[in-house]
Amino acid sequence: MIDMNNPWHKVSVGESAPDVVNGIIEIPQNTRAKYELDKDTGLLKMDRVIYSSMHYPHNYGFIPQTYCDDNDPLDILVLSQISIVPMCLVEAKVIGVMRMLDGGEKDDKIIAVANNDMSVKHFDDISELPEHFIKELRNFFEDYKKLENKTVEVEEFQNALTAKEIIKKSISDYKAKFTS
Repeated sequence: MIDMNNPWHKVSVGESAPDVVNGIIEIPQNTRAKYELDKDTGLLKMDRVIYSSMHYPHNYGFIPQTYCDDNDPLDILVLSQISIVPMCLVEAKVIGVMRMLDGGEKDDKIIAVANNDMSVKHFDDISELPEHFIKELRNFFEDYKKLENKTVEVEEFQNALTAKEIIKKSISDYKAKFTS
């Protein structure tokens, strides 16, 4: 039974999806705390403090009313000049995707910009970001679980068009899973 008070199910994906989506932030940038939505209660829980001395380089969360192969909503990284507080709803313009494997399972990360942050809103595609941004992101996700003896492999970064196709599929998969 779906708990309609849970933000995963209660909040819409966004009227302009897949171009601009609602992102619900779980983890603000520059923290070592790994927060995640508790699927049963809809509350935010602290999963762990990440084992390495690294911190999340960008605001991290999920897109509501999406569903992926890992039985979770689709992950999203939201670029902004500020740290966005957990459980904040952010209008996010989709610019790309980081394709990765986490413990051998597909675990895509949509990359977006906060649509109401003028410092990043001008980006339309991941190809416009500085090369160092991609290097930092790859480095964080490949290394932050090493001290837990877990493996993450970043496969590739792809453009906004590919990201939007992934979002469409995750919306369709959500409907098949939860509204059929």
